[in-house]
Amino acid sequence: MKTIELIAPCHFGLESVLKREIQDLGYEISQVEDGRVTFIGDMEAVSYANIFLRSAERILLKVGCVHAETFDELFERTKEIPWENYIPKNGKFWVTKATSIKSKLFSPSDIQSIMKKAMVERLKKVYGVSWFEEDGPEYPLRVFFMKDEAVIGIDTTGMSLHKRGYRLLQSKAPLSETLAAALIMLTPWKGDRILVDPFCGSGTFPIEAAMMAANIAPGMNRSFISESWDNLIPKRCWYDALDEARENIDDKAEVDIQGYDIDGDVVKSARENARAAGVEHMIHFQQRPVSELRHPKKYGFVITNPPYGERLEEKASLPALYREIGESYRNLDAWSMYLITSYEDAEKYIGRKADKNRKIYNGMIKTYFYQFMGPRPPKIKRSEEKSC
Repeated sequence: MKTIELIAPCHFGLESVLKREIQDLGYEISQVEDGRVTFIGDMEAVSYANIFLRSAERILLKVGCVHAETFDELFERTKEIPWENYIPKNGKFWVTKATSIKSKLFSPSDIQSIMKKAMVERLKKVYGVSWFEEDGPEYPLRVFFMKDEAVIGIDTTGMSLHKRGYRLLQSKAPLSETLAAALIMLTPWKGDRILVDPFCGSGTFPIEAAMMAANIAPGMNRSFISESWDNLIPKRCWYDALDEARENIDDKAEVDIQGYDIDGDVVKSARENARAAGVEHMIHFQQRPVSELRHPKKYGFVITNPPYGERLEEKASLPALYREIGESYRNLDAWSMYLITSYEDAEKYIGRKADKNRKIYNGMIKTYFYQFMGPRPPKIKRSEEKSC
Protein backbone atom coordinates (compact mmCIF):
# COMPACT_ATOMS: atom_id res chain seq x y z
CA MET A 1 0.00 0.00 0.00
CA LYS A 2 1.28 3.47 -0.90
CA THR A 3 3.03 5.48 1.84
CA ILE A 4 1.28 8.71 2.85
CA GLU A 5 1.67 11.42 5.49
CA LEU A 6 -1.11 12.03 7.99
CA ILE A 7 -1.56 15.06 10.24
CA ALA A 8 -3.15 14.71 13.68
CA PRO A 9 -4.09 18.01 15.36
CA CYS A 10 -4.36 18.04 19.17
CA HIS A 11 -4.68 20.44 22.11
CA PHE A 12 -1.69 22.79 22.48
CA GLY A 13 0.59 21.37 25.14
CA LEU A 14 -0.36 17.72 24.61
CA GLU A 15 1.74 16.91 21.54
CA SER A 16 3.97 14.50 23.50
CA VAL A 17 0.97 12.39 24.55
CA LEU A 18 -0.29 12.11 20.96
CA LYS A 19 3.19 11.36 19.66
CA ARG A 20 3.49 8.42 22.06
CA GLU A 21 0.04 7.14 21.08
CA ILE A 22 0.90 7.21 17.37
CA GLN A 23 4.19 5.40 18.00
CA ASP A 24 2.35 2.78 20.06
CA LEU A 25 0.14 2.16 16.99
CA GLY A 26 3.34 1.42 15.08
CA TYR A 27 3.68 4.53 12.92
CA GLU A 28 6.76 6.70 12.38
CA ILE A 29 6.62 10.38 13.42
CA SER A 30 7.83 12.80 10.73
CA GLN A 31 7.20 16.11 12.52
CA VAL A 32 5.93 17.52 15.82
CA GLU A 33 4.69 21.14 15.85
CA ASP A 34 2.55 23.22 18.20
CA GLY A 35 -0.88 21.63 18.17
CA ARG A 36 -0.21 18.85 15.67
CA VAL A 37 1.79 15.71 14.98
CA THR A 38 2.57 14.47 11.46
CA PHE A 39 3.28 10.79 10.86
CA ILE A 40 3.94 8.31 8.07
CA GLY A 41 1.57 5.48 7.27
CA ASP A 42 -0.60 4.08 4.50
CA MET A 43 -4.33 4.24 3.72
CA GLU A 44 -4.96 1.58 6.37
CA ALA A 45 -3.45 4.02 8.91
CA VAL A 46 -6.41 6.37 8.25
CA SER A 47 -8.84 3.82 9.70
CA TYR A 48 -6.57 2.74 12.57
CA ALA A 49 -5.73 6.33 13.61
CA ASN A 50 -9.39 7.43 13.56
CA ILE A 51 -10.59 4.42 15.54
CA PHE A 52 -7.76 4.00 18.07
CA LEU A 53 -6.23 7.44 18.88
CA ARG A 54 -7.61 8.94 22.10
CA SER A 55 -5.93 12.38 22.15
CA ALA A 56 -6.11 13.45 18.45
CA GLU A 57 -8.79 15.92 17.35
CA ARG A 58 -8.97 14.60 13.78
CA ILE A 59 -6.85 12.91 11.10
CA LEU A 60 -5.90 14.78 7.93
CA LEU A 61 -4.47 13.25 4.77
CA LYS A 62 -1.59 15.58 3.87
CA VAL A 63 -1.71 16.48 0.17
CA GLY A 64 0.93 19.19 -0.02
CA CYS A 65 2.84 22.20 1.28
CA VAL A 66 2.90 25.44 -0.71
CA HIS A 67 4.64 28.79 -0.32
CA ALA A 68 2.35 31.73 -1.12
CA GLU A 69 2.64 35.45 -0.41
CA THR A 70 -0.02 36.58 -2.90
CA PHE A 71 -3.38 35.17 -3.94
CA ASP A 72 -2.08 34.63 -7.49
CA GLU A 73 0.72 32.52 -6.02
CA LEU A 74 -1.73 30.58 -3.86
CA PHE A 75 -3.95 29.92 -6.91
CA GLU A 76 -1.07 28.62 -9.06
CA ARG A 77 0.52 26.50 -6.31
CA THR A 78 -2.84 24.98 -5.39
CA LYS A 79 -3.56 24.20 -9.05
CA GLU A 80 -0.27 22.27 -9.29
CA ILE A 81 -1.38 19.72 -6.67
CA PRO A 82 -2.63 16.48 -8.35
CA TRP A 83 -6.14 16.68 -6.89
CA GLU A 84 -7.33 13.94 -9.25
CA ASN A 85 -5.28 11.48 -7.17
CA TYR A 86 -7.63 12.15 -4.24
CA ILE A 87 -10.96 13.55 -5.47
CA PRO A 88 -13.14 11.59 -7.93
CA LYS A 89 -15.24 13.19 -10.67
CA ASN A 90 -18.38 13.25 -8.50
CA GLY A 91 -16.56 14.23 -5.28
CA LYS A 92 -17.75 17.17 -3.18
CA PHE A 93 -14.82 19.34 -2.15
CA TRP A 94 -14.34 22.63 -0.34
CA VAL A 95 -11.96 24.34 2.09
CA THR A 96 -13.79 23.92 5.40
CA LYS A 97 -11.20 25.78 7.50
CA ALA A 98 -8.20 28.03 6.89
CA THR A 99 -5.97 29.42 9.64
CA SER A 100 -3.16 31.92 9.16
CA ILE A 101 -0.36 32.96 11.55
CA LYS A 102 2.40 35.47 10.70
CA SER A 103 1.56 35.27 6.98
CA LYS A 104 0.84 37.86 4.30
CA LEU A 105 -2.36 36.02 3.35
CA PHE A 106 -4.53 36.22 6.45
CA SER A 107 -8.19 36.30 5.32
CA PRO A 108 -9.64 32.80 5.82
CA SER A 109 -12.60 33.40 3.49
CA ASP A 110 -10.34 34.64 0.66
CA ILE A 111 -7.93 31.71 1.11
CA GLN A 112 -10.89 29.32 1.00
CA SER A 113 -12.43 30.75 -2.18
CA ILE A 114 -9.12 31.09 -4.09
CA MET A 115 -8.13 27.50 -3.32
CA LYS A 116 -11.55 26.16 -4.32
CA LYS A 117 -11.30 28.00 -7.67
CA ALA A 118 -7.82 26.57 -8.29
CA MET A 119 -9.01 23.03 -7.55
CA VAL A 120 -12.01 23.42 -9.87
CA GLU A 121 -9.74 24.79 -12.61
CA ARG A 122 -7.43 21.78 -12.46
CA LEU A 123 -10.11 19.11 -12.13
CA LYS A 124 -12.17 20.61 -15.00
CA LYS A 125 -9.23 19.96 -17.33
CA VAL A 126 -8.41 16.52 -15.93
CA TYR A 127 -12.01 15.23 -16.05
CA GLY A 128 -12.98 17.15 -19.21
CA VAL A 129 -16.06 18.78 -17.67
CA SER A 130 -17.25 22.35 -17.32
CA TRP A 131 -19.38 21.74 -14.22
CA PHE A 132 -19.11 19.53 -11.13
CA GLU A 133 -22.28 18.02 -9.70
CA GLU A 134 -20.46 17.32 -6.41
CA ASP A 135 -23.06 14.71 -5.45
CA GLY A 136 -20.60 12.01 -4.34
CA PRO A 137 -18.35 11.47 -1.28
CA GLU A 138 -17.17 14.54 0.64
CA TYR A 139 -13.54 15.70 0.73
CA PRO A 140 -13.29 18.75 3.06
CA LEU A 141 -9.90 20.51 3.15
CA ARG A 142 -8.09 22.19 6.03
CA VAL A 143 -5.25 24.66 5.48
CA PHE A 144 -2.68 25.91 8.03
CA PHE A 145 -0.65 29.01 7.04
CA MET A 146 2.49 29.76 9.06
CA LYS A 147 5.01 32.36 7.85
CA ASP A 148 3.68 32.14 4.26
CA GLU A 149 3.98 28.32 4.18
CA ALA A 150 0.67 26.49 3.87
CA VAL A 151 0.15 22.87 4.87
CA ILE A 152 -2.88 21.38 3.11
CA GLY A 153 -4.75 18.30 4.29
CA ILE A 154 -8.02 16.53 3.47
CA ASP A 155 -10.07 15.80 6.58
CA THR A 156 -10.64 12.04 6.92
CA THR A 157 -12.62 12.34 10.17
CA GLY A 158 -15.63 14.61 9.74
CA MET A 159 -17.05 15.36 13.19
CA SER A 160 -14.16 15.91 15.60
CA LEU A 161 -12.75 12.80 17.29
CA HIS A 162 -13.88 14.06 20.69
CA LYS A 163 -17.37 13.02 19.54
CA ARG A 164 -17.06 9.44 20.75
CA GLY A 165 -20.79 8.85 20.45
CA TYR A 166 -21.50 8.27 24.15
CA ARG A 167 -22.18 11.78 25.42
CA LEU A 168 -25.98 11.86 25.27
CA LEU A 169 -26.22 14.50 27.99
CA GLN A 170 -23.70 17.03 29.17
CA SER A 171 -23.15 19.45 32.03
CA LYS A 172 -22.74 23.22 31.65
CA ALA A 173 -19.00 23.32 30.93
CA PRO A 174 -17.97 19.86 29.73
CA LEU A 175 -14.37 18.82 29.30
CA SER A 176 -13.72 17.39 25.83
CA GLU A 177 -13.19 13.64 25.65
CA THR A 178 -9.86 13.98 23.81
CA LEU A 179 -8.51 16.41 26.42
CA ALA A 180 -9.67 14.22 29.32
CA ALA A 181 -8.04 11.12 27.79
CA ALA A 182 -4.76 12.98 27.19
CA LEU A 183 -4.67 14.30 30.77
CA ILE A 184 -5.23 10.81 32.20
CA MET A 185 -2.37 9.57 30.01
CA LEU A 186 -0.14 12.28 31.51
CA THR A 187 -0.58 10.69 34.96
CA PRO A 188 0.90 7.40 36.20
CA TRP A 189 -2.64 6.04 36.78
CA LYS A 190 -3.17 2.44 35.78
CA GLY A 191 -6.36 0.47 36.25
CA ASP A 192 -5.03 -1.26 39.38
CA ARG A 193 -5.27 1.94 41.49
CA ILE A 194 -8.36 3.86 42.54
CA LEU A 195 -9.36 6.98 40.58
CA VAL A 196 -11.85 9.56 41.87
CA ASP A 197 -13.23 12.66 40.11
CA PRO A 198 -15.05 14.81 42.72
CA PHE A 199 -16.33 17.25 40.03
CA CYS A 200 -17.33 14.62 37.49
CA GLY A 201 -19.92 16.66 35.58
CA SER A 202 -21.05 14.62 32.58
CA GLY A 203 -18.61 11.89 33.59
CA THR A 204 -15.86 12.44 31.04
CA PHE A 205 -12.82 11.61 33.22
CA PRO A 206 -14.31 8.44 34.75
CA ILE A 207 -15.71 7.24 31.40
CA GLU A 208 -12.45 7.82 29.50
CA ALA A 209 -10.50 6.08 32.29
CA ALA A 210 -12.88 3.10 32.21
CA MET A 211 -12.60 2.89 28.40
CA MET A 212 -8.80 2.80 28.74
CA ALA A 213 -8.96 0.12 31.43
CA ALA A 214 -11.31 -1.99 29.28
CA ASN A 215 -9.23 -1.28 26.15
CA ILE A 216 -12.27 0.11 24.31
CA ALA A 217 -11.13 1.99 21.18
CA PRO A 218 -12.59 5.52 21.34
CA GLY A 219 -13.76 5.63 17.71
CA MET A 220 -15.31 2.19 17.35
CA ASN A 221 -18.92 3.33 17.84
CA ARG A 222 -19.05 6.19 15.35
CA SER A 223 -18.62 6.84 11.63
CA PHE A 224 -16.02 8.83 9.68
CA ILE A 225 -16.31 10.91 6.52
CA SER A 226 -13.59 8.90 4.74
CA GLU A 227 -15.46 5.59 5.08
CA SER A 228 -17.08 6.50 1.73
CA TRP A 229 -13.73 7.15 -0.01
CA ASP A 230 -13.79 3.91 -2.02
CA ASN A 231 -11.30 5.43 -4.48
CA LEU A 232 -8.66 5.71 -1.72
CA ILE A 233 -9.38 3.42 1.23
CA PRO A 234 -10.46 -0.20 0.66
CA LYS A 235 -13.44 -1.21 2.86
CA ARG A 236 -11.37 -4.04 4.35
CA CYS A 237 -9.18 -1.42 6.10
CA TRP A 238 -12.17 -0.30 8.16
CA TYR A 239 -13.35 -3.89 8.78
CA ASP A 240 -9.85 -4.96 9.90
CA ALA A 241 -9.48 -2.02 12.30
CA LEU A 242 -12.94 -2.59 13.80
CA ASP A 243 -12.36 -6.33 14.16
CA GLU A 244 -9.12 -5.65 16.02
CA ALA A 245 -10.84 -3.05 18.24
CA ARG A 246 -13.57 -5.56 19.18
CA GLU A 247 -11.05 -8.33 19.88
CA ASN A 248 -9.07 -6.03 22.22
CA ILE A 249 -11.97 -5.24 24.56
CA ASP A 250 -11.68 -6.48 28.13
CA ASP A 251 -14.87 -5.26 29.79
CA LYS A 252 -14.32 -7.60 32.74
CA ALA A 253 -11.33 -5.53 33.86
CA GLU A 254 -11.54 -4.95 37.63
CA VAL A 255 -11.18 -1.28 38.47
CA ASP A 256 -12.20 1.18 41.16
CA ILE A 257 -13.31 4.36 39.37
CA GLN A 258 -15.62 6.84 41.10
CA GLY A 259 -17.32 10.05 40.03
CA TYR A 260 -18.94 12.54 42.40
CA ASP A 261 -20.85 15.75 41.80
CA ILE A 262 -22.85 18.05 44.05
CA ASP A 263 -25.68 18.17 41.47
CA GLY A 264 -27.89 15.06 41.45
CA ASP A 265 -29.22 15.67 37.92
CA VAL A 266 -25.65 15.93 36.62
CA VAL A 267 -24.81 12.59 38.26
CA LYS A 268 -27.81 10.99 36.49
CA SER A 269 -26.52 12.37 33.17
CA ALA A 270 -23.06 10.96 33.86
CA ARG A 271 -24.60 7.51 34.51
CA GLU A 272 -26.49 7.67 31.21
CA ASN A 273 -23.32 8.62 29.34
CA ALA A 274 -21.41 5.75 30.99
CA ARG A 275 -24.18 3.35 29.96
CA ALA A 276 -23.93 4.57 26.37
CA ALA A 277 -20.15 4.06 26.46
CA GLY A 278 -20.58 0.49 27.74
CA VAL A 279 -18.71 1.13 31.00
CA GLU A 280 -21.50 1.84 33.50
CA HIS A 281 -20.64 -1.36 35.43
CA MET A 282 -17.06 -0.09 35.92
CA ILE A 283 -17.86 3.28 37.55
CA HIS A 284 -19.53 4.23 40.83
CA PHE A 285 -21.28 7.61 40.52
CA GLN A 286 -22.60 9.42 43.59
CA GLN A 287 -24.04 12.81 44.55
CA ARG A 288 -21.49 14.18 46.99
CA PRO A 289 -19.77 17.56 47.58
CA VAL A 290 -15.99 17.82 47.48
CA SER A 291 -15.94 18.60 51.21
CA GLU A 292 -17.05 14.98 51.79
CA LEU A 293 -14.24 13.47 49.70
CA ARG A 294 -12.88 10.71 51.92
CA HIS A 295 -11.51 7.26 51.16
CA PRO A 296 -9.93 4.51 53.28
CA LYS A 297 -7.69 3.22 50.46
CA LYS A 298 -4.14 4.49 50.03
CA TYR A 299 -2.25 5.49 46.87
CA GLY A 300 -5.30 6.64 44.94
CA PHE A 301 -5.68 9.36 42.32
CA VAL A 302 -7.87 12.45 42.16
CA ILE A 303 -8.15 13.55 38.51
CA THR A 304 -10.58 16.40 38.08
CA ASN A 305 -11.75 19.56 36.33
CA PRO A 306 -13.10 21.86 39.09
CA PRO A 307 -15.06 25.06 38.27
CA TYR A 308 -12.93 27.83 36.73
CA GLY A 309 -15.20 30.72 37.62
CA GLU A 310 -15.43 31.97 34.04
CA ARG A 311 -18.52 33.99 34.95
CA LEU A 312 -17.97 36.95 37.27
CA GLU A 313 -20.62 35.89 39.79
CA GLU A 314 -18.82 32.52 40.25
CA LYS A 315 -15.37 34.02 40.87
CA ALA A 316 -16.20 35.09 44.44
CA SER A 317 -16.85 31.48 45.50
CA LEU A 318 -13.56 30.10 44.14
CA PRO A 319 -11.26 30.74 47.16
CA ALA A 320 -13.59 28.78 49.48
CA LEU A 321 -14.03 25.99 46.91
CA TYR A 322 -10.30 25.54 46.35
CA ARG A 323 -9.70 25.60 50.12
CA GLU A 324 -12.18 22.71 50.38
CA ILE A 325 -10.29 20.86 47.64
CA GLY A 326 -7.03 21.33 49.56
CA GLU A 327 -8.53 20.20 52.88
CA SER A 328 -10.09 17.10 51.31
CA TYR A 329 -6.84 16.22 49.58
CA ARG A 330 -4.89 16.49 52.84
CA ASN A 331 -7.26 13.94 54.38
CA LEU A 332 -6.46 11.36 51.68
CA ASP A 333 -3.56 9.15 52.75
CA ALA A 334 -0.71 8.99 50.20
CA TRP A 335 -2.88 10.07 47.24
CA SER A 336 -1.89 12.00 44.11
CA MET A 337 -4.05 14.81 42.72
CA TYR A 338 -4.20 16.14 39.17
CA LEU A 339 -6.47 19.04 38.32
CA ILE A 340 -6.98 21.26 35.29
CA THR A 341 -8.16 24.82 35.88
CA SER A 342 -7.71 28.34 34.58
CA TYR A 343 -7.86 29.69 38.15
CA GLU A 344 -4.41 31.18 38.74
CA ASP A 345 -4.75 31.22 42.55
CA ALA A 346 -5.51 27.48 42.73
CA GLU A 347 -2.25 26.57 44.51
CA LYS A 348 -2.61 29.45 46.97
CA TYR A 349 -6.01 28.27 48.24
CA ILE A 350 -5.27 24.54 47.96
CA GLY A 351 -2.45 25.36 50.35
CA ARG A 352 0.36 23.58 48.56
CA LYS A 353 2.55 24.22 45.53
CA ALA A 354 2.10 21.66 42.77
CA ASP A 355 5.04 19.34 42.06
CA LYS A 356 4.51 19.97 38.35
CA ASN A 357 2.46 22.48 36.40
CA ARG A 358 1.75 22.16 32.69
CA LYS A 359 0.19 24.90 30.57
CA ILE A 360 -2.55 23.59 28.26
CA TYR A 361 -4.98 25.45 26.02
CA ASN A 362 -8.56 24.24 26.42
CA GLY A 363 -10.03 25.87 23.33
CA MET A 364 -9.07 29.53 23.72
CA ILE A 365 -8.78 29.29 27.52
CA LYS A 366 -5.29 29.06 28.99
CA THR A 367 -5.43 26.41 31.70
CA TYR A 368 -2.95 24.82 34.09
CA PHE A 369 -2.66 21.11 34.78
CA TYR A 370 -1.54 21.05 38.41
CA GLN A 371 0.13 17.79 39.46
CA PHE A 372 0.42 17.00 43.17
CA MET A 373 2.40 13.78 43.50
CA GLY A 374 1.77 11.31 46.28
CA PRO A 375 4.20 8.52 47.17
CA ARG A 376 4.35 5.41 45.02
CA PRO A 377 2.88 2.26 46.53
CA PRO A 378 5.47 -0.27 47.72
CA LYS A 379 6.32 -2.99 45.23
CA ILE A 380 4.75 -6.34 46.05
CA LYS A 381 7.49 -8.82 46.84
CA ARG A 382 7.29 -12.12 45.05
CA SER A 383 6.95 -15.05 47.40
CA GLU A 384 9.96 -17.27 47.23
CA GLU A 385 9.48 -20.49 45.30
CA LYS A 386 9.24 -23.51 47.53
CA SER A 387 11.90 -26.09 46.98
CA CYS A 388 10.72 -29.54 45.95
